[in-house]
Amino acid sequence: MSGIMLVVHGGAGHGAKDQPGVDAASAAAWKVLESGGSALDAVLVAVEIMENDPRLNAGTGGRLRDDGSVQLDAAVATGDGRLGLIMAIENTPNPVLVAADLLDEPFHILAGRGAREYADKKGHLLSNVQGSPSPSANDTVGAVAKDKDGNIAVASSTGGCSGRPVGRVGDTPMWGSGLWCEEDVAIAATGIGEEIMLKMLCHRVAQRYHHNGDLDEAMNWGLNLFESDVEVGLIAIAGDAVMGLANTEMPWKSYT
Repeated sequence: MSGIMLVVHGGAGHGAKDQPGVDAASAAAWKVLESGGSALDAVLVAVEIMENDPRLNAGTGGRLRDDGSVQLDAAVATGDGRLGLIMAIENTPNPVLVAADLLDEPFHILAGRGAREYADKKGHLLSNVQGSPSPSANDTVGAVAKDKDGNIAVASSTGGCSGRPVGRVGDTPMWGSGLWCEEDVAIAATGIGEEIMLKMLCHRVAQRYHHNGDLDEAMNWGLNLFESDVEVGLIAIAGDAVMGLANTEMPWKSYT
């Protein structure tokens, strides 16, 4: 089907062993687009599948905080100007679906207890998330898609950082830092959240793209904002270009 595009990633710092999870998520999302489904539906399918994969740092694979709890963040945005951000939610295996429900609300962000109470009202599963004891924890999962009607959407989810304080929030649900979406460009970031936030990465890369019309140059420029030992990755769709790029290992897959 002409014009549809998709790119999915499994987190900066993850390697080839995690590629199967990304492949499964992207294949399912691509079927949504091929069948005429929306970009929003496609990215939600991809991220939900990755949240259910304990190998990846999102949902069921979320990392343990310093008190042993699991707090998750997720974000969804669409090219028509809708936004939903969930921060530090507990007992929620698929926070990206809660974030998606915020797209049609008059507010954009919910955190902690309020996020879980909202999830209860919307009928989202309340379930203990056991999480992962893995010490690696500077990554995210994400997807960007463009559908047959030219609509664009982005979704991301993360399990946070091992050993960080309760309530810590990284870049994933930070508008402009961890994700950006407008009519003709959508970007998702992964990596060291604190560093990505300081650079306002996704918005700045989008602005760079608007300035020169070259997605490859804009994404390379964005990665070069960081020291080489700061793990960072990006996925994006802009115009007719689709791309994934990282300064470290990052499992990703694109379809056009």
